[in-house]
Amino acid sequence: MSEMKKTALCHVHETLGAKMVPFAGYLMPVQYSGVNDEHLTVRGAVGIFDVSHMGEFIVRGPGALDLIQKVTSNDASKLTVGKVQYSCLPNAQGGIVDDLLVYRMEHGDDHHYVLVVNASNIEKDWDWIKANNTFDAQLENISDRMSLLAVQGPMATATLKGFFREDIGAMPYYTAMYAEMEGVGLVLISTTGYTGAGGYEIYMPNPLAERAWNAIMAAGAVHGIKPCGLAARDTLRLEMGFCLYGNDIDDSTSPIEAGLGWITKFTKDFVNSPALKAQKEKGTDRKLVGFELLDRGIPRHGYPIVDAKGDPIGVVTSGTMSPSLQKAIGMGYVPTAFASPDNEIFVDVRGKALRARVVALPFLKTKA
Repeated sequence: MSEMKKTALCHVHETLGAKMVPFAGYLMPVQYSGVNDEHLTVRGAVGIFDVSHMGEFIVRGPGALDLIQKVTSNDASKLTVGKVQYSCLPNAQGGIVDDLLVYRMEHGDDHHYVLVVNASNIEKDWDWIKANNTFDAQLENISDRMSLLAVQGPMATATLKGFFREDIGAMPYYTAMYAEMEGVGLVLISTTGYTGAGGYEIYMPNPLAERAWNAIMAAGAVHGIKPCGLAARDTLRLEMGFCLYGNDIDDSTSPIEAGLGWITKFTKDFVNSPALKAQKEKGTDRKLVGFELLDRGIPRHGYPIVDAKGDPIGVVTSGTMSPSLQKAIGMGYVPTAFASPDNEIFVDVRGKALRARVVALPFLKTKA
């Protein structure tokens, strides 16, 4: 087995007493003070995550947009400089290679796109995009050189604003800029995140990561900042109904059945777009839904979803006890006939069929 990769902050997490686990080929912090504590800190104040395991590709050159338009489902021609877009990479069989963020950026005379992909898919995505590059586009994989900190929660702006001359609090959601972070150096800061709690993601070269982490922790102390791990990131994203690649979406799930029709734009041609367009027009046999358990128990990834007779109709893709709602929640694929809110379904938890109700996503209704 190949040795685990480590982020530039691995020793910092170990010093802070984080529980470290293998994840997507990296040794990553799964929790520090505990999942519930970290989760509620992000919802109520501010937390900092090391998500440097994520992958980053730069796309430049005259054919950059043409390539991105071919491999992604969303319409990247709508991006102006400093805008960010959620998208996915459809495969040729109706499934998804990965979901990703597409940034349109410029720094001086350097006009380029940044694609941010999932850690477990870096190599697969890189090979896929490269194989589809029949355009005059230059690709650069900078994943191993970059660190990424997510500073999330209602006190994120108060924590970070002193580091930047620019008014980061005025940045609209899903925008980004290159900016000098005082005491750290040049970073890419964006109003993105995977928590639904508001906040920022900050990309920087690895040598700047520890300086940035320590500075943010010091500035956030007055706001109750805590380091947070992957477990809290997962419960936070699930409350928002955000898909996790490998659980809720994968090579066999279509963006249409996964509820990602809103990032699948047929204003252009892209990989497998005719088949996905037909699916959107005809409808799908199954849909990804959110549900909450009405009986006591916790749904987990892989648990069967059954009907009133106990016949299997689907499978749980994600599930947890929601720290914010104090309810057991989950997502899973069910036949379209069962997919409307308030429909009753059952989750087979270790041989017991527990009652559940389909609910509209997100589970946690926020003002954001």
